[in-house]
Amino acid sequence: MTTCLLIRHGQSEANVDGILAGHLDSRLTDAGTTQVRRLAETLSAVPVRLVVTSPLQRCAVTAREIVAAQPGRPHAQPDERIVEVRYGAWTGRPLKELASEELWSAIQSTPSSVTFPADPVHASESMTAMTDRAWEAWQEWDHTIGETYGAQAVWALVSHGDVIKALLARAMGLALDAFQSIVVDPASVSVVHRMGDRTAVGAMNVREDVIQRLAEAASSSGQPAANAGTVGGGNG
Repeated sequence: MTTCLLIRHGQSEANVDGILAGHLDSRLTDAGTTQVRRLAETLSAVPVRLVVTSPLQRCAVTAREIVAAQPGRPHAQPDERIVEVRYGAWTGRPLKELASEELWSAIQSTPSSVTFPADPVHASESMTAMTDRAWEAWQEWDHTIGETYGAQAVWALVSHGDVIKALLARAMGLALDAFQSIVVDPASVSVVHRMGDRTAVGAMNVREDVIQRLAEAASSSGQPAANAGTVGGGNG
């Protein structure tokens, strides 16, 4: 049973400014840097074998802090398939402004029907295409981790709010249209276990409490504890 830690980047300047950054780089705020460093310190007790990250700055910095705190210094591997949604003409615009557009309602109720408007500068895609590429990446990396490090290996995927919400929805067998019911805060961790072809979401949108239990279980039994039964991602 492999365990993946889905980690959202720390608070960014775009989060605070209420801007839909998309593929624009946005630095972590001072608060975001503190969030990430505290998270990395807590995760240092969990043996993370590999950190796969969106190459955008806010995720790459988050991944770097996690790697630096790990005693085993795992490799940080960028993967374009888990990058932020390609928001097209919405990229860089204020969320308050976007909320008045007709497409906004569809994003809230039926995101599976949404394709972001084309733009000459910024690429656009559908929410379904984003989900498919991210899920493909997650499956491939999880298989590789299991084959390389064994069935009890823990790895981390550092990405963006909407991407992580879409991955969690699919891991729970939910339709994409349900993904807006999931909350993923900056510097939060969600835990997904995989046993063969089956996934189980052990925790969502948590910080130190669940991570500490993972660390305690890893130190006592050599593997993480699990209960197998069990637009924009917010501005925290």
